[in-house]
Amino acid sequence: MGFLFILSWISLGIQITFVTLSLVAGLYYLAELAEEYTTPARRFILFMISFTIMVYIMFIFFEDFPWTMLLCGLTAQGFHFSIMTDFPFIRLLSVPFIGSLAMLVINHVLAFQYFTTVYVPFTQVLAYFTICMWMVPFALFVSVSANDNVLPTTIGSNERRLGSNNPDVVSNYFSRNKKMGLLSLFNYMKETLLPGRSKKTF
Repeated sequence: MGFLFILSWISLGIQITFVTLSLVAGLYYLAELAEEYTTPARRFILFMISFTIMVYIMFIFFEDFPWTMLLCGLTAQGFHFSIMTDFPFIRLLSVPFIGSLAMLVINHVLAFQYFTTVYVPFTQVLAYFTICMWMVPFALFVSVSANDNVLPTTIGSNERRLGSNNPDVVSNYFSRNKKMGLLSLFNYMKETLLPGRSKKTF
């Protein structure tokens, strides 16, 4: 029995590794889809925000959730709508983005307080967390890299003041811009951690 116990821990490590790799591959694929199809991604995220708002409205009529929990959830969806006005550009230091992060933390605190005092089946708790709190932030997190390939139309005022030597807007953008996003992070990890294959020349 002791040997089987050791094997169970080894198998658990293998399962965790495979699940982690599957999640990373899925995130990479979703980030590529969001980067390739920004307009459908925007429509889909707006649909998810609208669906979440409808769920909160249904909670008002059919469930006995605290008003603070419902109002914070609706406020978070308002911040999400504000983020989507400039999609695919997501400014990480903007008021809507910081407000949505704050509402995400507050919503988790309020939900944990409620569900620890009132018995609700685990599947229903998981449904609330998945649909009302995780679905839209996860979609926005995956779409952060969608603005990596969006080209600018004008040169910024700082570059005009500095008298940049490169008058071409597109070349100037690609020479100065540092991509920050989920897809860029995965590409960096792939180039750093995985060995590159050398092409054979014949």
